[in-house]
Amino acid sequence: MYRITLTSALALGLALGTPAMAQGVKESPSTVDATYVAESVTEALAPGEKIENLYTKNVTQDYILQRLSDRVYFFQSQFYGTVFYVGDTGVLMFDALEGRAAALEAAVDEVTDLPITAILYSHDHADHIADAAALIEANPGVRVIATEATAELMDRLGSHLPRPTEVIPADANSVDFEGLTVRVVPFSADAHAHDHAAYVLEGTGVVHAPDVINPDQPPFWSFAGAEGYLGYRDLIDQIDALDWDYLSGGHGNVGARADIAFYRQFLNDLEAAVGEALGNVPWGAGIDDPARLNAHTAYLSNWIAEVGTYATDKLRPEYGDYYGFEYATPKNAELVGMYLFSYR
Repeated sequence: MYRITLTSALALGLALGTPAMAQGVKESPSTVDATYVAESVTEALAPGEKIENLYTKNVTQDYILQRLSDRVYFFQSQFYGTVFYVGDTGVLMFDALEGRAAALEAAVDEVTDLPITAILYSHDHADHIADAAALIEANPGVRVIATEATAELMDRLGSHLPRPTEVIPADANSVDFEGLTVRVVPFSADAHAHDHAAYVLEGTGVVHAPDVINPDQPPFWSFAGAEGYLGYRDLIDQIDALDWDYLSGGHGNVGARADIAFYRQFLNDLEAAVGEALGNVPWGAGIDDPARLNAHTAYLSNWIAEVGTYATDKLRPEYGDYYGFEYATPKNAELVGMYLFSYR
């Protein structure tokens, strides 16, 4: 209940604050020198193009809706995104984004009279699937699909969210929706989630892989909620190895191959900056008066924070103007610092 109340308060705060928040906003520059185009539900994006003024749209519009292909649409509302596929008799919705069921329904209604007949959970994180009950209520008989890994995790953790009505077996790793094959590619590392996977919409050029890459942005704070840096780069490599033209990353703009290249370069530079910090930030940095301590805990927590600050300062001339850099990079540098400190 506490989480639901907190999320609702956040959504209300965003809604009430949007007019003031939007005034005079200067959008961050593209990390990939993207060509920005106007949002359109009729004109498909060319691979590599991105939606213009995405931050402003997120704080001034109920949702953003962009056509990607004949049947696939990109949706985003208050910085959470997904895709849906319009079939001949119904709509396949990837995820049930928390607090956004009404916006998802409105977006579908904008392009088709067909109902949502299937929901596919990408992974068992409530912020991406918590509005499943609302979508189920609005669409009686809807299929709720999840991987075996997600179904098992929901059971093990006693999830309060609706259970899948169909489970994708681990030995099959694909599901059919009106002739569309959705191929499941489980991630080899559980850096973000224990049931994490990418979902390839075969024949459409689209892959849905939330919470790894935020296209047109540097990595999000804590690498999008990763438990650590170990394995994070493996997820990027797996996404890059798949066949796609458009990446739905759950957050950020519509992704392209250039976003993969940017992430790799950024991570290379981040690792180098953190490595330099580890060699230059002395143990005990950040502690003003060691004589007043009664716990050695302060040494590690303060030192790694100073490592993060050093690395962020090092990267700022090259990356400082990019989206969220100042808010995400110190924490990400700390995670890389602990990784490099631990694995030598």
